[in-house]
Amino acid sequence: MEKRLLCLLAGLFLLLGAVSAQSRKVTGNVILQEDGEPAIGATVSVLNSKNVAITDIDGKFTIEVPEGGKIKVNYIGMEPQTLLAKEGMTVHLKSNTTLNEVVVTGMSKMDRRTFTGATDQLKADETMISGMNDISRSLEGRSAGVSVQNVSGTFGTAPKIRVRGATSIYGSSKPLWVVDGVIMEDVTDISADALSSGDAETLVSSAIAGLNSDDIESFQILKDGSATSIYGARAMAGVIVVTTKKGRAGQAHINYSGEFTTRLKPSYRNFNILNSQEQMGIYQELKDKGWLNLSTVLNSKNYGVYGKMYELIDTFNPTTGQFELANTQEAQNAYLQGAEQRNTNWFNRLFSNGIMQNHSVSMSGGTMKSNYYASMSAMLDPGWYKDSKVNRYTANLNLTHHILDNLSLNLIGSASYRKQKAPGTMSQDVDVASGEVSRQFDINPFSYALNSSRALDPYAFYVANYAPFNIFNELNNNYIDLNVVDTKFQMELKYSPIRDLELSALGAIKYATTTQEHKVTDNSNQAQAYRSMKNSQVRDDNNLLYKDPDDPYALPISVLPQGGLYQRTDNRMTSYDIRLTANYNHTFNKAHIVNVFGGMEANSIERNQTWFNGAGLQYTKGELASYVYQFFKKGLEEGDSYYGLSNSSYRSAAFFGNATYSYKGKYNVNGTIRYEGTNQFGQSSNAKWLPTWNISGSWNVHEEDFFSSLRSVLSHLTLKASYSLTADRGPADITNSSHILRAYNVYRPFTSDKETGIKAVDFANRDLTYEKKHEFNFGVDAGFLNNRISLTFDIYQRNNYDLIGAKITEAQGRGSIIEYTNIASMKSHGEELSITTKNIQTKDFSWTTNLIYSHAVNEVTDLMTQASTMDYIQGTGFAKKGYPVRALFSIPFMGLDEDGYPTFLNEKGQVTSTDINFQERINNGYLKYEGPTDPTYTGSLGNVFGYKGFHLNIFMTYSFGNVVRLDPVFSAQYNDLSSMTKEFKNRYRLGGDEKYTDVPTILTYRQYHDNTQLQLGYNAYNYSDIRVAKGDFIRMKEISLSYDFPAAWFTHTALKNLSLKLQGTDLFLIYADKKLNGQDPEFFRAGGVSAPLPRQFTLTVKAGF
Repeated sequence: MEKRLLCLLAGLFLLLGAVSAQSRKVTGNVILQEDGEPAIGATVSVLNSKNVAITDIDGKFTIEVPEGGKIKVNYIGMEPQTLLAKEGMTVHLKSNTTLNEVVVTGMSKMDRRTFTGATDQLKADETMISGMNDISRSLEGRSAGVSVQNVSGTFGTAPKIRVRGATSIYGSSKPLWVVDGVIMEDVTDISADALSSGDAETLVSSAIAGLNSDDIESFQILKDGSATSIYGARAMAGVIVVTTKKGRAGQAHINYSGEFTTRLKPSYRNFNILNSQEQMGIYQELKDKGWLNLSTVLNSKNYGVYGKMYELIDTFNPTTGQFELANTQEAQNAYLQGAEQRNTNWFNRLFSNGIMQNHSVSMSGGTMKSNYYASMSAMLDPGWYKDSKVNRYTANLNLTHHILDNLSLNLIGSASYRKQKAPGTMSQDVDVASGEVSRQFDINPFSYALNSSRALDPYAFYVANYAPFNIFNELNNNYIDLNVVDTKFQMELKYSPIRDLELSALGAIKYATTTQEHKVTDNSNQAQAYRSMKNSQVRDDNNLLYKDPDDPYALPISVLPQGGLYQRTDNRMTSYDIRLTANYNHTFNKAHIVNVFGGMEANSIERNQTWFNGAGLQYTKGELASYVYQFFKKGLEEGDSYYGLSNSSYRSAAFFGNATYSYKGKYNVNGTIRYEGTNQFGQSSNAKWLPTWNISGSWNVHEEDFFSSLRSVLSHLTLKASYSLTADRGPADITNSSHILRAYNVYRPFTSDKETGIKAVDFANRDLTYEKKHEFNFGVDAGFLNNRISLTFDIYQRNNYDLIGAKITEAQGRGSIIEYTNIASMKSHGEELSITTKNIQTKDFSWTTNLIYSHAVNEVTDLMTQASTMDYIQGTGFAKKGYPVRALFSIPFMGLDEDGYPTFLNEKGQVTSTDINFQERINNGYLKYEGPTDPTYTGSLGNVFGYKGFHLNIFMTYSFGNVVRLDPVFSAQYNDLSSMTKEFKNRYRLGGDEKYTDVPTILTYRQYHDNTQLQLGYNAYNYSDIRVAKGDFIRMKEISLSYDFPAAWFTHTALKNLSLKLQGTDLFLIYADKKLNGQDPEFFRAGGVSAPLPRQFTLTVKAGF
């Protein structure tokens, strides 16, 4: 009996052991091979079983598997993997479509299957343009709905970026930049219109100029309200999320990247500038018309060829005992013939093909416990033109340490230092009375090469501003030194107390400082102009001299008798960010996927600006200051200050939540709410605090059972829709939520009566609040023929309201007639299409095509404006009810009269050459609408060919639907310094020519002085409808050929991979309006520090160890 019992117990134990051996729990994680990110919501199933598991937010799964069993991992857009089940296994999924399955919002990562917004993810290695050191410029043509206008190509200046067009009338409409979850703030807030001004402040207008392109992993562009709503009142203009690289477990790499770029010099072949022979012909006409006579020229403010000739005739050389040039007709003709044949190529002399170098070294690696990424880079740019040298150095460190299995710490630190040189410049001036836009002492090399006569001797000194001038001497003695330091440190702690729940705490501090020193030395033209008084006529005409009002008999004197000028501007910005979040992701009953994300954040931004204007610094005498009291007296009398301080403080707090429900990955519903407050707005709680929200949904049709019959043609199909409310803070300079009282120096004609005062600039507007936007978006994502063709299409409708606009006040006691408040509105709509096709895909050869198309239009629906005529006709455009946000208008040109004068229709309905009021604010209905200055159609066409290790990329961008104002080249009076365009060949010369030409005559000296109002007509000609061109263009943006050397070549060496790439960028315009005559349709030639993007060639070397 006992033997039977023992046998029975032994059998039971064996049976239990067999059962336990047949089934066991296996845990593992699934990650995406391309970027190492967890695959959220991947399906893990046991072969020949009904057991199914879904990966959580970290890509982890647990599933019952029989002994020796296999599992299959499926994830949309990835190749399925079938593997032998092992405890602690890691499954790497490879992409087999163009879909990107994880959406990075900057705050969280979401499964694309359940994401309902409009977004594009761009991989950095496919997007970045070599030799383009501002990463934002590489986004041009890469994403539907994203417009990038390179209004200036100078390093540090930001391009004009629009995500689905403008969203504000007076605000910047700039997208929000988020890097590794932290919002990047500009060190100084610059409006979108100011980006094209060429002023020195634009050199620090890019918040991301300190980022090294080699550190970027990817861009995520969030477009509609569903995608951006988590940022609430900061996201009305879209969000661009940048993710930097990090180390991966089990891998250790050292990578080097070197870029060597040469830029082509501009060529006169591309512009319609007269050569020296043609120019001298016009100078002869100016002389015949009385402009270039000896007595007139030698005492004039500016003179060139003829003035120099007269100067030599009037200069006695004691060494030779003769005048520098004989006062004979033969000597004068010989001198002028020499100038006629000179044909100076200013582009060759002012620009360089010097090699710009960008070196970057990174180290990355890690274990299951920790991973790291560290890099350093150096960009060494000798400058495309004189006084444009830039050196930039960056460092980046990204560390992640898993303290426990459910507790991790991420530390990121980045820093950059930039030392830059730029030509000295002053701010642009607009004379609203005469309609003339000018920049005093402008020495911008690009503008100088186009505006200066090719008959000038590059080694000679001519006269500008009554003082000796040579462009090379001036660039050596009038320049800006810029130093920029940009740092960011952040820490994020993640803790998972239970499965599927993750708590996160993030803290970040960002500090940026810029120092801008404008040095005008003793020998510069600008300094000498302040003391030029070679004779009584020049002394009386030079408006830079000072006449003491206390002495009515005093003669003008110089307030800068010695030395030069030293002007310094310092900007500092410190920002703090704190964010606490919780993320819960769980699948119930293997069918109901629930994701809940919520938290709070607080932000603080402190900005400080100081400036100082010093006079009399003797650069040639040990930098010793030597000034006279009249400098300060003059400033007091004119109400100017020679130093200043400005501080601003911005605070905000927000609470937010997002919930997503998905049934089996088929039907998805998403909702977001955010409640945000800021100190920028009024005391009313309804004004200071704002709830923003989003409701959206999507249907993954390809998850339906009936879809299997369509898979031979249709690979995947998703329909999505969203409706949202987002907002923005509006223009930074409109902050009258409380009373604005400002101290000022009261004007008095005498310094003895000087006193300070306080004036009410604006009364409080306690209801001043956020600008808001409702948006509806409908989208389709589809794939055809096993995803060889992928298509994304979105259509959207926007209604922007509570926009900041101007209204008339009762004026009395309010400080101003115009008050800015939330009274304006606008509407917009558009369509976006992206198509990617894999035309050929074989083992050795591939051909992929990408087409991007965007269409966006807007209209101001409510706006009270009292803008002047000058506002409407300038090249940047202006807002007017019933028209686009940036609409360009023109003065109607009515042809030439019998004397060759240009005539125009004015506000009185009269045809005139002189009665033109650029300050008219009431009757502007006579102006002709030309079109928007922002393009309405943008996109690109790219083809990538691959053969074994070779890759050929041909990438074109296009832009249509906008207009541009042609450069203002016409004037009522000319001098012999300036160049002219080939339009002057077709100018009015004789009576009757008005029937055959629209180019006005060159006035005689007498005609002008008999009626100086004619200058209004000639200035109006520059802003007439005849001086407008289409902004349409098709540009060859990039042609590149790269080669990846076979890895087998380096099997027994430390070198793991090596690649070379030769790239040409911005090589030529395939199409542009012929009226532009070489003028780049994107670039605003404003002088100052602005310059167009150059045509360039870059050799890139990448090596991995």
